[in-house]
Amino acid sequence: MSYYRHSPYRPGGGLGLGVPALTPVTRALMIACGAVWIVQFLLGPVLRLADLSGWLGIVPALVARGCFWQPVTYMFLHSPVQISHLILNLLILWMVAGDLERHWGGRRFLAYYLVTGVGAGIFVTVTGLLAGASAPTIGASGAIYGLLLAYGIIFAERVILFMFVFPMRARTLSWILFAIAFFSAWGQSASGVSHVAHLGGMVVGWLYLKRFWRLADFWREIRWKWRRRRFRVETRDDRDPWIH
Repeated sequence: MSYYRHSPYRPGGGLGLGVPALTPVTRALMIACGAVWIVQFLLGPVLRLADLSGWLGIVPALVARGCFWQPVTYMFLHSPVQISHLILNLLILWMVAGDLERHWGGRRFLAYYLVTGVGAGIFVTVTGLLAGASAPTIGASGAIYGLLLAYGIIFAERVILFMFVFPMRARTLSWILFAIAFFSAWGQSASGVSHVAHLGGMVVGWLYLKRFWRLADFWREIRWKWRRRRFRVETRDDRDPWIH
């Protein structure tokens, strides 16, 4: 989906030539998704023994009946017959996750990844129950869209190539992806892509980064930003700046 126009890494932080280096948690997530895909492929298309999607993917009616693990496990499954589903998600994870993991540290990065993934899964479950959806939802896209949102906030001015062609700032890309997910979610039933999961991952990611669950801190931040608008920078005749 995107690639770096210029290497964002400092010396020693990458593999050279702008190629992102794998960080420990990112590597573990990629290995986990790849290993689960191999199991899916062997049990399904090869041996024709089982389809894990109905058990580990999100089926809204089953989640409502007590399969509460599904909003967690679904993000490690991908289509066993379309390897492009896995490759695209791992490619984006490889390209953006390393910077975020180095910025936050492994624990906070993993927490954010899981929170956005599970949050996207809850979005899928609720909307699926309202719409009467029965097809399982699988894939790491909800968490990955959460990572793209965080990347656009933290590295907002970094220039990347959208679709490997169009240079744009990370902040702009995040807004474009949000708009696509928002408007596509209305017609996602016929697309075969869970745009609700994409949208949910970005919304939950934004709330997480804004510390929305810590209501006192969230309210203080909003109040401070409102009060800050009342301050003006003025200049005296001797050009000494002062704050009013």
